[in-house]
Amino acid sequence: MDSLPDIGGESSNSENTGNNNSLTLAGNSSASSSSATPSRYENQKRRDWNTFGQYLKNHRPPLSLNRCSGAHVLEFLRYLDQFGKTKIHTPICPFYGHPNPPAPCPCPLRQAWGSLDALIGRLRAAYEENGGKPEANPFGARAVRLYLREVRDLQSKARGVSYEKKKRKRPPPSQPPQLQLPPPPGAI
Repeated sequence: MDSLPDIGGESSNSENTGNNNSLTLAGNSSASSSSATPSRYENQKRRDWNTFGQYLKNHRPPLSLNRCSGAHVLEFLRYLDQFGKTKIHTPICPFYGHPNPPAPCPCPLRQAWGSLDALIGRLRAAYEENGGKPEANPFGARAVRLYLREVRDLQSKARGVSYEKKKRKRPPPSQPPQLQLPPPPGAI
């Protein structure tokens, strides 16, 4: 399983062709069938899908996608932590809760919550694009949502940065252009 370090990065994993599941792991997204080059998001989604497929293949015992559950997705996310680049302070660290620690510390590097959240979103979409039923999507399981919320809360406390949900910027209500009427006669 050591061949999967760059989830969310720019490296490319090989296509998974030796799979006889009802769902394909080869990254057959709708964008790849068009003549335009796939977007950065579509490329990333394909790489993430291939990485997850490789993880299932390397799992002991190997797992087929149709037997994959939310628990397996959680196992995958915890596995990815070893490749993280975000310093998450432990409660015993003197810098716990400080957004900008003044010195290095031995706290572990983990995957950032935002990266995990985006990854799950891409994998959830890829699962359905590759023939999975939305109601059976392991990436949308309640346990996965709860895990992501727990990671978000833990990381925000550890780094001393409270998480606030971004509010959508709504454009100001557009007013129809007002016509300039000439001044009434005699007002000049």
